[in-house]
Amino acid sequence: MTTTETPGTLRRIFDYSARADPYPLYAELRETPVALQEDGSYVISTYREITDILHDPHLSSDVRNLSRPMPAPEEGVTTAFIKKDPPEHDRLRRMAMRHFGPPHSPGVVAGMESDLTATVGSLIDDFAGRERIDVVDDFACPFPVTVTCHLLGVPREEEPRFHGWVNDIMNSVDYDPETDPREKLDKGVRARKDLRRNLGGLVEQRHGRPGDDLLARLANDDGPDGRMTDEEIVATAKLLLIAGHETVVNLIANGMLTLLRHPQVLERLRHEPDLVAPLVEELLRYEPSVHIIPWRTAYSDITVADTVIPKGSQIMLMLASGSRDPKRFHDPDRFDPDRRDNQHLGFGSGIHSCFGGALARRETQIALTELVRRLVRPRLVADPPPYRPSPVLRGPIHLDVEQGDG
Repeated sequence: MTTTETPGTLRRIFDYSARADPYPLYAELRETPVALQEDGSYVISTYREITDILHDPHLSSDVRNLSRPMPAPEEGVTTAFIKKDPPEHDRLRRMAMRHFGPPHSPGVVAGMESDLTATVGSLIDDFAGRERIDVVDDFACPFPVTVTCHLLGVPREEEPRFHGWVNDIMNSVDYDPETDPREKLDKGVRARKDLRRNLGGLVEQRHGRPGDDLLARLANDDGPDGRMTDEEIVATAKLLLIAGHETVVNLIANGMLTLLRHPQVLERLRHEPDLVAPLVEELLRYEPSVHIIPWRTAYSDITVADTVIPKGSQIMLMLASGSRDPKRFHDPDRFDPDRRDNQHLGFGSGIHSCFGGALARRETQIALTELVRRLVRPRLVADPPPYRPSPVLRGPIHLDVEQGDG
């Protein structure tokens, strides 16, 4: 049997008590590669089946194609291209990538190297004289917002406001109506509107004024696919700010936690800085930022692992489970930065693979290298640390580390 109703396992994965270590539950889930849920949705948990789905042209990322469409987070607002299907997705992604990476702009991330290093250095400088730091609040959270603001061309004096908006939005993502005050959700709603309005104003200012920042390049580009509308530029900028922020924050925090749990690897990185590239790839497999793609759907009935999934059904992809599938990875529960053939699912796969993956990789590589190099005898204060509520975007909400002689 490849299909069964297994609501118990999925419920336990979503329960907060599993947040610190969901991997034994993923192993349970993989016993049924395609699992039908009580609500009619399907959960896919094995590597081969997940990759097949991610590369299936019959699959949709547009919520309007669900049998029971989900409400849009912002009514009447243009959505980012990751929530669109071809050909519209492909057109917008090509237009964005002309100015963000290969093949048209291969040097963008490399050109940010000095800025990334300087930002990391400045944040770590603030640790001087402190015996305890929170890797999340003091380092991982401010870093990617600062980097993306510089990339977009946000004026330096405006950056603190952008930091506040991103923080309010991310806090609202974890909103629980049973335990959280309504203000937490309301602040997120206001922050989305303020962020969208201010990005729109910056885009308007760029028209007719070519420049080196991403907003200026998008606002003045007439490439083979035409020019993005202002609303599409704002949606793309928000994607970089919000999705990029959460990916990098969790990746840095998960990375530092993993290194502190594996002190021999931490020492290797301190003395072998070139180890950081394969180390981050293994981190994306072993402790990724994004554990679950909560939904996809199909334009028509599709067959996965001999199971027919009806048109319009919600499909949930358990990326982190697939990346620990023993049928694809040898000894998958071992952290091994020397692992070969590491085709993990940390950034997804197929046409919707992470748009900012190259930048997220380099941000994390520089961050972990410098943290390991400059922190003096770092030690975890609590293991496991407290985790944020989300099982989808999984990472510590705080990561307290002591340094020095103690």
